[in-house]
Amino acid sequence: MLRATADMVFADEGPPMASLFRMAARQGITPSYVRRLLAAVNGSRDTPRQPGLIEPLSERELDVLRLLGSDLDGPDIARELSMSLNTLRTHTRNIDAKLGVNSRRAAVRQAAERNLLSARRTDRS
Repeated sequence: MLRATADMVFADEGPPMASLFRMAARQGITPSYVRRLLAAVNGSRDTPRQPGLIEPLSERELDVLRLLGSDLDGPDIARELSMSLNTLRTHTRNIDAKLGVNSRRAAVRQAAERNLLSARRTDRS
């Protein structure tokens, strides 16, 4: 019980603490504990479950990821989402890091394998 309470002390701090946990995860610092803390933070924000991800994709990253699977090129995706090309590139780098991939094709494939896009798309239709 004490462990769950300690986790919630961190989780209640929200996004700033989650940012620190993500940095710790990237550094490989106590991976299982950091995953549990991130899960507690994500649970406290009631974010959708994205199995196997240390850090869930944001709504905007999911928007980008959906269009990465289309025939649109980078500038067209940026225009479609009303963002700069640099912002699109930042989201794409974040998506790649979160999914553990290094290409657009691999990101789309991982998203399909993890069913990250199907449930969300129907919510917005």
